[in-house]
Amino acid sequence: MSPPAIVAGLDLNGLGVARSLAAGGVSVIAIDSNIDKPTCSTRCARVIKVPALSGDAFVKALLGLRRDHAESPVLILTQEASVSTVSAARNELAEAFRFSMPDDSVMRKLLDKLAFQDCAEQHGFLIPRAVRVSAEDAGGALAELRFPCILKPAFRDHAYSLRFAKAYRITSPSEALSMWQRMREVMPALIVQEWIDGDDSDVYFCLQYRPRGNRLATSFVGRKLRQWPRQVGGTASCLPAPEAAQELIETTDRFFDAVGFVGFCSMEYKRDHRDGRFYMVEPTVGRTDHQEEIATLNGVNIPLAAYCGELGQSAPAFDGRSACGWRDPFADMLARAAGGNEIPPALPLRDAYWRLADPLPFLALKLHGARSRLSRLARRFSGSVGHE
Repeated sequence: MSPPAIVAGLDLNGLGVARSLAAGGVSVIAIDSNIDKPTCSTRCARVIKVPALSGDAFVKALLGLRRDHAESPVLILTQEASVSTVSAARNELAEAFRFSMPDDSVMRKLLDKLAFQDCAEQHGFLIPRAVRVSAEDAGGALAELRFPCILKPAFRDHAYSLRFAKAYRITSPSEALSMWQRMREVMPALIVQEWIDGDDSDVYFCLQYRPRGNRLATSFVGRKLRQWPRQVGGTASCLPAPEAAQELIETTDRFFDAVGFVGFCSMEYKRDHRDGRFYMVEPTVGRTDHQEEIATLNGVNIPLAAYCGELGQSAPAFDGRSACGWRDPFADMLARAAGGNEIPPALPLRDAYWRLADPLPFLALKLHGARSRLSRLARRFSGSVGHE
């Protein structure tokens, strides 16, 4: 019997991964610290609650799960906090699980937006100019940039995300410094990068699994249709992008070859309206992407390729399915209401929750919504009665 795959994190990202693995006949164990969310209703995985998805408690939970299996399971991460934990604890975890990840020094470089910027520039890749804003350099280089710009934290941080958005579009050095004064309590450094002129639909991505031993990566190229928040947010809906596949796969391969990367990764690009060229935006490393299932829906099952790769087997062949898109329904609804792009005619867009073979996450989502509406009505009614 083949070992199971353990998927850490069961939000929409993890749900897509579990479905992709189950489609290939893999036994899936999904772990999360909150198993009450609709995605945990999937029939594609056995769901187990753990105390945390990062830190020492996460490592202990993983090692506890390992004792239940005769063979080392394949470990697939879906959240960045889990990636940092596993990278730091790799000596302990690599003996218990099958996963691929480069040296911790490479991981730290790619998880830090400032270090990634330096790395991309040093290797000659096309990337917008950017500067660091920190206590040591409080914006002296901002005058060198062409505004508008995008302002982002140097790395992902829970305390930052509780108070601030993923990124901000800013129009002047003074606005950048004003934002820095608000953020410096929770983030030691920011990156301010020149804005790439284009729409949400000009954002492209190349999803990959890169096996060890110089074997070919499994890749899929798509583009976003809508983001939320618009211009600076995450993927709300996306489409396959075969027209850009050759160029972006080649560029992505060259970058990750240059840094010696193995395992799950992706690179985001934006095509500039002014010159039509693709500029690197940022990588995702050590984990699957929010929209990872778009690849499986279009015949390129990257999670299954990773599972096979970790067992030393060949990746499954591309099966040439008809093109379709993917959407996160809530984010996409908000983006569309805010004026986001319309869906191209004749291209189906698959809801991230609904699958005929796995309907319970969608039904649980609808039930959760109905309960929330009833709860609001009950509070409103109770308040009106109290004022009579």
